[in-house]
Amino acid sequence: MSFDARAIIAQVRGGDTPSAAALSWFANGLADGQISDAQAGAFAMAVCLNGLGAEGRVHLTCAMRDSGDCLQWDFDGPVLDKHSTGGVGDCVSLVLAPLLAAAGVYVPMISGRGLGHTGGTLDKLEAIPGLNVDLDTERLRSVVGQVGCAIASASASIAPADKRLYAIRDVTSTVESLDLITASILSKKLAAGLQGLILDVKCGSGAFMKSPKAAKELATCLVETAKSAGCKTAALVTDMDQPLAPALGNALEIAEVMQVLCNNRSGRLRDLSLRLAAELLVLQGISSSLAQAMEKLETLLGSGQAAEKFAQMVAMMGGPVKFSENWQRFLPEASVIHEVLAPKDGVITAWDCEALGLAVVALGGGRQVESDPIDPAVGLSDVCALGSKVTKGTVIARVHASRMQSAETAAKTVLKALSIGKTAAKSRDLVLDRID
Repeated sequence: MSFDARAIIAQVRGGDTPSAAALSWFANGLADGQISDAQAGAFAMAVCLNGLGAEGRVHLTCAMRDSGDCLQWDFDGPVLDKHSTGGVGDCVSLVLAPLLAAAGVYVPMISGRGLGHTGGTLDKLEAIPGLNVDLDTERLRSVVGQVGCAIASASASIAPADKRLYAIRDVTSTVESLDLITASILSKKLAAGLQGLILDVKCGSGAFMKSPKAAKELATCLVETAKSAGCKTAALVTDMDQPLAPALGNALEIAEVMQVLCNNRSGRLRDLSLRLAAELLVLQGISSSLAQAMEKLETLLGSGQAAEKFAQMVAMMGGPVKFSENWQRFLPEASVIHEVLAPKDGVITAWDCEALGLAVVALGGGRQVESDPIDPAVGLSDVCALGSKVTKGTVIARVHASRMQSAETAAKTVLKALSIGKTAAKSRDLVLDRID
């Protein structure tokens, strides 16, 4: 059957949903260049304005998934994964992947880099000297097969239609479309050949979705679409009104991850990692209840088995051998560490998490455009939690910087992002909702 890009665009513009075959043709045209930038932009704007509906959303997701290679696995256990919509201090993937591997799950995690105020999992991993996240398909298969998990970048052959359309969306102000967000996220994840997926949809000042209503709407779209595409999926809507870990920045977040993996450090990072991993075990039928799954995972974490899986993954990806035994000596350290002091007595009532994330970017720990270099050592640490009582002069955070001037500038940003009141506001739960 012959299709025409103009007719497909006109159909969406008129509020109708193109057929699965038409969207498949369009996605392949995005991947091989037959669709022009102008046509891609017009399509994105038409979808942004009119939507595709639930059926069209599934068709577009599957079309973009199938525009490149779809991985297949032959393992003796389930192939599962997790995706987060992005936040600050969110290094859950680095705890969750080895934890699931220790539980007998295979996790081929295709991750991304940071852009804007949210950090990227790949950038964090690259703070470990020698580690290479650019694995071809055979190397990815080897690492996952031997260790149980690998966290790597997407090859050019994974969902190439998404890569093309995402770049167009970025310059045509069509990033916010729920249909396009859903197809973009899921096309890459589903191309990894997953049997089950847990989604962490962030909500709050450090998230792209600021309100619980918007976060729930996205979570529902993602879950319904993934399930219709044949992948068992559930989602948690989680709080991002404060950093998930008390550190922001690549090497600093790796340090937090190792404290959880090696020392079983308590806190929000540990709690959410365990909960998301437990949801996957229940979703796949490996555990009969959330409580049973949590107990199993807590044992694997406390015994050091998850830490050992992380160390094996690091070594197989070119990093230091036995990283979990002496990780402190390998991570880069900033030349300047500057304390940020509370300006008055009171209780920390709010953080502008997006401002904190942008402070790390300004220090060199993130990027504004894809080509920006990253300084893995810079960032913020020891960020006080919401509800913390402070007195004037109390350390509320520490800035890690390459120069004192940039440290002082970041400290001013941190103070502007801080709200101190007389009494603590009612704290939000870490998990706000669950969608399945």
